[in-house]
Amino acid sequence: MQELSLNVLDIAQNSVRANATLVTITMEEDSAAGTLRISIADDGCGMSKEQVARVMDPFFTTRTTRKVGLGIPFFKLTAEATGGSFSIDSTLGVGTTTTAFYHTGHIDMMPVGDMVSTMVTLISMNPKMDFVYRHTLDGREFVLDTREIKAVLEDVPIDSPEVVLFIRDSLTEGEEELKNPETVNL
Repeated sequence: MQELSLNVLDIAQNSVRANATLVTITMEEDSAAGTLRISIADDGCGMSKEQVARVMDPFFTTRTTRKVGLGIPFFKLTAEATGGSFSIDSTLGVGTTTTAFYHTGHIDMMPVGDMVSTMVTLISMNPKMDFVYRHTLDGREFVLDTREIKAVLEDVPIDSPEVVLFIRDSLTEGEEELKNPETVNL
């Protein structure tokens, strides 16, 4: 994977397979400190302590369609390559939280990539699930919560083309406002 957003997509797909109903993806950036923390938390089936211990092994996967699982080992590698850290916390029947911490000034820091497309893909391909995307940058915050969107939509499917376009536009605008707060019209 050439960018972190694709790795986030892969990790979030683990949440889909774990029958999660809610997935929260959080990105916390601190420009002054030169840090980025990405976490993916779900309320899926969780893992046993034995599974958590083995999940870093690329030759361990619960999938039946292939014998290799590189998502979590790669997420760990990308963080540690920057001098950062990685953790995974999981409880059977409760869910899993995967967190990667990066030093953004490090030469091995990968680009974050297109988080808007990652979120649009997750939301539109999993309309029965709920997603919260929270991005903080130097104390400013943008949040998109599909539970709020669904409450307004009532009977309109969240994966209808008009709604998907609205979600894409909302994410794009929110990310732009985070990165360029001086361009926000008051």
